[in-house]
Amino acid sequence: MPSPPPFAVLLLASGGPGGPEEVESFLTEMRGGPPAPAELATMRQRLQRAGGRSLVPEITEAQRVALSREVGTPVYAGMRHGRPSIAETVERIVADGQHRVVGLVMAPHYSAVTVGDAERTLIAAAKGRLELGLVRAWGDHIAFLRAVEHHVRQALQRFDAPRKVPVIFTGPSIPQRVARRGDPYPEQLRHSAAAIAGRLRVTTWHVAYHRPPDPVEPWLDPDPAEVFARLAGEGYRDVLVVPLGWVTDQVEIQYDVDVDYRERAAALGLRLERTSSLNDDPDLIQCLSQLARAEAAEREWV
Repeated sequence: MPSPPPFAVLLLASGGPGGPEEVESFLTEMRGGPPAPAELATMRQRLQRAGGRSLVPEITEAQRVALSREVGTPVYAGMRHGRPSIAETVERIVADGQHRVVGLVMAPHYSAVTVGDAERTLIAAAKGRLELGLVRAWGDHIAFLRAVEHHVRQALQRFDAPRKVPVIFTGPSIPQRVARRGDPYPEQLRHSAAAIAGRLRVTTWHVAYHRPPDPVEPWLDPDPAEVFARLAGEGYRDVLVVPLGWVTDQVEIQYDVDVDYRERAAALGLRLERTSSLNDDPDLIQCLSQLARAEAAEREWV
């Protein structure tokens, strides 16, 4: 029997409901208990206006297939919330006879409440049966920055005066109490934004955070809508949103940007455009391949 490859790769994605009927189970898993009726109704409404389903599972599968071809080793995918779950995928990895796994969270910036949560779930599911190499953050990787730069450059060409358009780099918000404990996420997100703005010589740019609806505690701000109001007050009529904290089309993009923020911007007299998500962009796949190989090499698996 041939020996297994020296290592495998596991993509750890956020997941999402496949339709309105999956929203309750999705929220229950994400929250660790049944959602309040109001939260359930809000999420169903947002999902319906965002196209009716999350695209994360199918995009992650496309990323998995492309990365497997690029890196030349088995690649698996597991969802933090949804199917296949991280635990289910780990069982498959073990059954396939893999022993060494590079874990890649599909979020380029580390936070304890996102990447850290995925890492903890993976470690718990592995139960000591796998050697794990975890890539914790990669928002400064040149292939990632190059990919985002290309998408921003393309999006700016939709405007009559591209060099005068303010750019808002956005990402998921996190609770302020987490940030106060020294969570590196805000600094990493801003560092990526500054690098891309510098490469493109963008003079007016901001960082903003997508807050959850009806938060029960303070979260990082500003919200993009607050930046819209400021820009409109300064006389701007165009704005480009770059969802820098995600690499796949998520409900946070499908609804927050394409529906809610677009409506809020229009009410202020702003034309809003956004960059397309990286999804299975070849530059992103190259970035993930390089990250996986580097982690494996550091652990002397290859």
